[in-house]
Formats: sequence, structure tokens, C-alpha cells
Amino acid sequence: MHDAQHPFHTLTPNFIMDAVESQGYRCDCRTSALNSYENRVYQVGIEEEKPLIAKFYRPGRWSDEQIVEEHSFCLELAEHELSVVPPMVNASGESLFHYHGFRFALYPRQGGHAPEFDNDENLLILGRMLGRIHSIGAVRPFEQRPTLDSRDFGHDSVALIRERFIPQEYRESYEAVTSQLLQVVDEAFASVPQVRYIRAHGDCHAGNILWRDDAPHFVDFDDARMAPAVQDLWMMLSGDRPRQLAQLAQLIKGYEEFCDFNPAELRLVEALRALRMLHYSAWLARRWDDPAFPTAFPWFNTVRYWGEHILQLREQVAALDEPPLVLL
Repeated sequence: MHDAQHPFHTLTPNFIMDAVESQGYRCDCRTSALNSYENRVYQVGIEEEKPLIAKFYRPGRWSDEQIVEEHSFCLELAEHELSVVPPMVNASGESLFHYHGFRFALYPRQGGHAPEFDNDENLLILGRMLGRIHSIGAVRPFEQRPTLDSRDFGHDSVALIRERFIPQEYRESYEAVTSQLLQVVDEAFASVPQVRYIRAHGDCHAGNILWRDDAPHFVDFDDARMAPAVQDLWMMLSGDRPRQLAQLAQLIKGYEEFCDFNPAELRLVEALRALRMLHYSAWLARRWDDPAFPTAFPWFNTVRYWGEHILQLREQVAALDEPPLVLL
């Protein structure tokens, strides 16, 4: 049904509407693609009702059990009246649907805009919301979904780039900087032996938080996994060190109204940033056979890209050598 080069080539508007109608809806023939590359996401018009969001999963990435576990986590959060956008459930209690070899889920449409991470009141509200999410996420572990660690995100990512992508003229530099970076990352994780792994969103950047009616709505738990709590906090920090310290203080002030935060995890912030950099590069590499990727990311896999990437990794080694953030 699928091939690695064109995993989504059969997703025509008619196919998408037929899939949605297989769940009992009547489409009004309006479909529009939304910004998504890992999966494919569409807004689908429904007769006499609000449009739905249909998410078609990339074949082979997650097992059915892993997807259902992510859905169950979202639904559990929604049951606690947290502002997440969970998948819709049919009369049989199912949230993951199958149609002609594809797996898909349906979501209500949620409007909103990106949060303002420079707004102290917004940060306080975001901290409270994450504290509530993590208090539930800590109740029990994921059984099917993976753990964020330096093997998967770091070492495996570097191995893929080194073996198949890095240009010959940059190979030695890449091997040297990634070897150094991974050693420092592993040392950072080893230095926080008491870190607690919880069910986390995993990809808490501005694009996955919709701000509406003075509240954040967390969407797209596709990368949910077991991770340290700080994984869902550090991407909200930006600017110079004084600004990050001020942002962090507001986030944790709100967070600790609902969940304890282990300040030792702050030693992992730059290590987690390094893993995200390595993993992002490898993600693009793994998906390079998908025609959507060279079109959307034309700068990737150019000689200039690899030169700049190595420079950024060197800067990240230096960042890991700086004192970690602290709670004021």
C-alpha cells in the first residue's frame, strides 16, 4: 500500500473525505492541508457542523498501541478539565481509525495564536498548566511509548548522519564535534541521577500551544514520551541569561502550585537542546526520500547547511560548559 518514497501519495481529497465519512460524517467537499510533515493533517468541512481536523499517521512510525496510548493520555488530561485538544471518540470508544491501509484520528478544530513567552502573566499560566499536566503524567508511566534519551535522540542520530549524509570535506569535523558533544550530554545526564521520568508532551514549542480566551490549549501530543519534566519547560525560554532566568522563575512559580519541580533537572536544559539539534537533523535525513521534504526544506543537505550545523554544534558544546540556569 505504501512505499518509503511516497507514503502519502494516495491521500487525495476524495480519499480523505471517504475516510472521514467512514466514521459517519457527511463532508461538504472542502478540504485544506495544514502545516504538517511528519504526518498529514487536513481541515475537512462537515455539512451543517463545524469543520473537523483529520490527522493521517505516517505509516510505520508508531504502532497502533503507541498511538492509542498517546490518545489515552490526552483523553485522561481532558477528563481532568485540562485545556488540551484530545482526539474524538466514536460510539465504540475508539479514537484510532483505519481506512484502506491508513490510520487516522479526528479532532475538533481549535483556533488560537502562539503564546507570548515574553509576557510574565502568560508564563505563569503556562507554568500552572504544565504543572497540572505533569501531576497527571507522573501518576503512571507509558507502557508502549519510548523514553527520551541520548541513545535514540543523540547517538543514533549522529550515526545516521555520519554514515549516509555528511559530505566528505566535513566528516572529520562532524565526527570530532559530535563525539565531544555526546560525551558532555551523557555526563550531564549522569550528573542528575535522581531525575524522574514522567509522561510528557515532549515537543512543547510555541507551534504546539494555541492561546485563546486567556488560556493555552496544548495540541499535537505526537511526540509524547517518558521524559524529565524540564523537557516541557526549556523550549519556552529565550533571550539572554537574565531574561531566561526571569522567564524560568515565572514558569516554575506557576508550575509548583500543582507539581513539585526538581531544580537539579536544570542541569539538563542544554543537554536536551543538544539532543533536539541532533535529532532534528536526523529527522530531516530520515524523511529525505519523502518528496514533501526537499520541497519544504530545500536548504537541508547542502554543503552550506552542514558547515553551519557543525558551527552550531560547536556553540552548543560551549553552552554546555556554562553554568546551568538556577531558580531565583
